[in-house]
Amino acid sequence: MREWWQAAGTGVACAVVLAFWAHQVAGSWGGGYWIFGCAAGAVVCALALVRRRARLPAAVAGLAVAAVAILVARLHDLPAEPGPGTALGLSVLVGSAFRTLPLPQAAGVGAGGLGVALASQLSGSPHNAVLALNLGAWLAALAGGLGPRLLARRRAAAEERVRHSERLELARELHDVVAHHVTCVVLQAQAAQLVARKDPERVAGSLADIEAAGSDALAATRRVVGLLRERGGQAAFGPAERLGELVARFSGPPVTLRLPDGEPAWPSEVAGTVYRVVQESLTNVSRHAPEAGAVVVSVTQEDEELVVQVTDDAPPPHRARGRLGGGYGLVGMRERVEALGGRLAAGPRPQGGWTVHATLPLPDRGAAQGEVQG
Repeated sequence: MREWWQAAGTGVACAVVLAFWAHQVAGSWGGGYWIFGCAAGAVVCALALVRRRARLPAAVAGLAVAAVAILVARLHDLPAEPGPGTALGLSVLVGSAFRTLPLPQAAGVGAGGLGVALASQLSGSPHNAVLALNLGAWLAALAGGLGPRLLARRRAAAEERVRHSERLELARELHDVVAHHVTCVVLQAQAAQLVARKDPERVAGSLADIEAAGSDALAATRRVVGLLRERGGQAAFGPAERLGELVARFSGPPVTLRLPDGEPAWPSEVAGTVYRVVQESLTNVSRHAPEAGAVVVSVTQEDEELVVQVTDDAPPPHRARGRLGGGYGLVGMRERVEALGGRLAAGPRPQGGWTVHATLPLPDRGAAQGEVQG
């Protein structure tokens, strides 16, 4: 829909400029001198309207039409080209190339646009106004194209730094999970030695416990290392403090914490991701919705999935809350959730306030052990 409105606006602007220029030429030159310039401008503007289908060919074709118009105006003593309609169309084509095409292609189109603007002096006697018009259109294309391109690159670099920081944090946490599981294996091995001296018949059971602990350690380590890879890793981990302590330390609006009944036994990487989602969500509330009256943190276990939802009742914000934490908290949060094979959604609620909803699959221990053993 947005692209449709942009195309409609561009089309209206081109039509107005072409009509105005035809009227001006007809009044000063007389006759049908306006026809050629308006025809060339209409072709270039039409290319600008369909540029999204093939940006590079459309830009090259527009530059070619403008170059031919300059040559024809020179040979047949017509009004100087490119005229305002052609300049507007070229501005759209060159700006689109600057914004979206690969750098070598964008540079080539930009150089061609600058060449056409300078070549306007060749269409007849020197026309400083025509030169100024085309140079101004080219500079507008440069600013309108490179600005969004640089902003997008800057944002992508910032998101990559967040992901890199997240992986570094996970690397520090890797020691904790490995040390925990390996310690369990060592203790059970020592216990098995004692059992072997006192009751050899129980050795088989002790060895089975050691095997299970070792499988858990390998599976957990594999999940951790999965996220430490570049983007596209398949698992995550993070040692979680108790959610009750996190809520108690929160200095914002009152928080209601709802957890599953009993003592839920979640894998450490799942518990760590739950903690991270709640932590970032509460940070988002304190920074962007201090006027909220209440916050609800809900963690429910449904079949083989864990659902985490954090909602507040703040009135509609005056600024976007899509970037959590320090500006890119949502990126780090999504990195962990999707690495576990989960889903994350954040946005305003219809009745007011904001919600963060995460769904995490719970790995089956038996399946994990079978995978390790296989």
